[in-house]
Amino acid sequence: MINKRRFFGLAGALAVSAVVAACTPVSTRPDIVGVAASNNQFSTLVAAVQAAGLADTLKGDGPFTLFAPTDAAFAALPAGTVENLLKPENKDQLVKILTYHVVPGAVTSDQLAGKRMNVATVEGSDVHINATGSSVRVNNATVTQADIIASNGVIHRIDRVLLPN
Repeated sequence: MINKRRFFGLAGALAVSAVVAACTPVSTRPDIVGVAASNNQFSTLVAAVQAAGLADTLKGDGPFTLFAPTDAAFAALPAGTVENLLKPENKDQLVKILTYHVVPGAVTSDQLAGKRMNVATVEGSDVHINATGSSVRVNNATVTQADIIASNGVIHRIDRVLLPN
């Protein structure tokens, strides 16, 4: 025979657990590195992030905004540049370039619309963002896809590699 008090106590505890679980936000989205890795346009960027030892950082809590150059953007650099940057002896330079593409906080396109501003990057220098025209520019790069949402921030695809001074 089932003990009703014990059964209803267990059922009540399960119901409370279900309500708590339903109210707890669980992100099923991948982090910035996962999103980039799942997009074949960012394979060079992902390889560079891994070579620079920045993958764990970009998988962290964030939030981060990543201005992500495509493979075509990396291919547009002078011949041999990417291969040279990926060498272990050039890791510091690679880290500097990659962190110049990252802004603390999750900045979406609606927060930029109609504005022109300088924004500090993780690298320490500023990027100039101009969202006053028909396109959004970051220094000399154009945002070709905005607001790719990740669990720990946002990615904006850009058509050029940003180089710090």
